[in-house]
Amino acid sequence: MSSALARPARAALRRSFSTSAQNSAKVAVLGASGGIGQPLALLLKNSPLVSGLTLYNIAHTPGVAADPSHIETRAHCLKGCNVVVIPAGVPRKPGMTRDDLFNTNACIVATLSVACAQHCPEAIIISSPVNSTIPITTEVFKKHEIYNPSKIFGVTTLDIVRANTFIGVLKGLDPARVNVPVIGGHAGKTLIPLISQCTAQVDLPQDQLTAITGQIQEAGAEVVKAKAGAPLATLSMAYAGAQFVFSLVDAMNGKEGVVECSFIKFPEADCAYFSTPLLLGKKGIEKNLGIGKISSFGEKMIAEAIPELKASIKKGEEFVRNVK
Repeated sequence: MSSALARPARAALRRSFSTSAQNSAKVAVLGASGGIGQPLALLLKNSPLVSGLTLYNIAHTPGVAADPSHIETRAHCLKGCNVVVIPAGVPRKPGMTRDDLFNTNACIVATLSVACAQHCPEAIIISSPVNSTIPITTEVFKKHEIYNPSKIFGVTTLDIVRANTFIGVLKGLDPARVNVPVIGGHAGKTLIPLISQCTAQVDLPQDQLTAITGQIQEAGAEVVKAKAGAPLATLSMAYAGAQFVFSLVDAMNGKEGVVECSFIKFPEADCAYFSTPLLLGKKGIEKNLGIGKISSFGEKMIAEAIPELKASIKKGEEFVRNVK
């Protein structure tokens, strides 16, 4: 990924607190009373890029909607959303993998995807990037004959935020000046940080490279363990989700050169879904920038990730096919 297209990790979030915006978007958050949904709604409510904010949840929705409605910004709850964010789902607990709660979360994602297909078929969908659930949204949209591969995103921004932070700490750099592309998936060894492509050039001996790669891959499990049963990485996920929304809305407003990594349908690759850097545009994905030149260490990680990714993708696709 070229440095001309890359941008500091915090730039989009900082822009959200500016006093004006050329255009704005109507955004819905599905799962708004959850641990991720609430701080995400707060960040979106505080952005001049968002003129309409609609909040949905199976419980406590009136209170969650009333609370941010008291904030003195112009976002109001309106219909006709053109961006839908889905952080809904049951969080992991210590000792659980991301697939342990697959059936429950698959039902949630499938139900919400059906609602989106029926009520806002032209919206851009931004969802938590569990390797098996983005294929669920895709298959639901295919069933409803409205599938557009440029409009369904699995947000892997949290992995990049973590990679930037950990590299910054390790090398004594300002994390806001670090940008590490993270490709592949969003779980364990399927999550592949391309430290060799970091915009702030970083040279690490193999032992340090292996160690920090493992730290990035297991960062979610670290938070789950540290919270001792409390909900997973809610604040950092909300921050990352908001950052992706702001980048997307900037691109929808016509800003050029906006790049984010995301887990998407990738038919040209060996794996049907894969996260890569994407050039965003007015209608979603403008161009898939691919993985670029990678090191032998990166090639090895990709080879190890593919079988697990394929299994997760197949699981999600089969779930939708088996739903009556």
